Amino acid sequence: MYDVIIAGGGPAGLTAGIYAARANMKTLLVRSAFKTSLITTTDLIENYPGFPEGIGGFELVERFTQQARRFGLEIVDDDISSVEKTLVQGLDGWQVNTPSAQYQALSVIISTGTEYAHLDVPGEVEFTGRGVSYCATCDGPFYRDGKVAVVGGGDTAVQEALYLTRFASSVTIVHRRDRLRATGVLQDKAFSNERISFAWNSVVEEIVGDSAVKALRLRDLNDPGKETTLNVDGVFILTGTIPNTSEFRGIVAMDTGGYIIVDPHMKTSAPGLFACGDCIAKLLRQVVTACGDGATASFAAYEYVSGLKGTSYAGLPKAEHEKRGEDHD
Repeated sequence: MYDVIIAGGGPAGLTAGIYAARANMKTLLVRSAFKTSLITTTDLIENYPGFPEGIGGFELVERFTQQARRFGLEIVDDDISSVEKTLVQGLDGWQVNTPSAQYQALSVIISTGTEYAHLDVPGEVEFTGRGVSYCATCDGPFYRDGKVAVVGGGDTAVQEALYLTRFASSVTIVHRRDRLRATGVLQDKAFSNERISFAWNSVVEEIVGDSAVKALRLRDLNDPGKETTLNVDGVFILTGTIPNTSEFRGIVAMDTGGYIIVDPHMKTSAPGLFACGDCIAKLLRQVVTACGDGATASFAAYEYVSGLKGTSYAGLPKAEHEKRGEDHD
């Protein structure tokens, strides 16, 4: 039996694990064996404090993992199939089910993150892995001296487009607006890079090819009757993300996009269930905000579990802490 089970092994989940393990909570982190944190596919993170030269997403997550393990966090690689209410040693708790095991805890922190959104256009499914990709860091080296397109205009799309210029001879950013949504510093880098060009006010209607991608059929949003063909060897679809929350649908309240609704303490609508990171409804999805969410969720889970057990920090009776006048920092 665990005090808390954390679902997800990205920055939010690992930060929650660090805080929970340091608080002497018996903690298990279940990370997907198939869906890795999207941050691990990011080549360079320049806005996480403490790394003035930037750091790769995979390396940053590895550092988080090592730090969490040092405090005693248990980690298993498995995929959660369902979560259900149960009694844990006579207390209200939760059972987390995976294909290979069942785990019980008094609380659960959901930090399952997001996955890349799809365009849902003809050719996308057929050519996935044969010219259609969702990760420039993973597949960029395959397009050395080739022509590629990046669909999207946010930070991730522009960052990945810049990364692709290391390999491709040309990178065309296809964006449905007439300006980028990316932060100013990324825009400046993109506009000054001679290998990057833009297809403004354009959407992909079809991905065309034979044994692999050969071209994109684009529609001009300013002139819907106008279509153009963009010859490319590959296309990277980076139009946004969707939350990995389907296993929790019907258990916790979500918004129309499937993001979990939480209060400022990362509490969901279900007692004992907390959520943090990119899978929650919030304004900004960045590594630094995910870490803050994770720390908050962990402390809120600790308070909740302490209330169930009638104990407080370090397992001492609440009355003993009150008599000593101690806080929980």
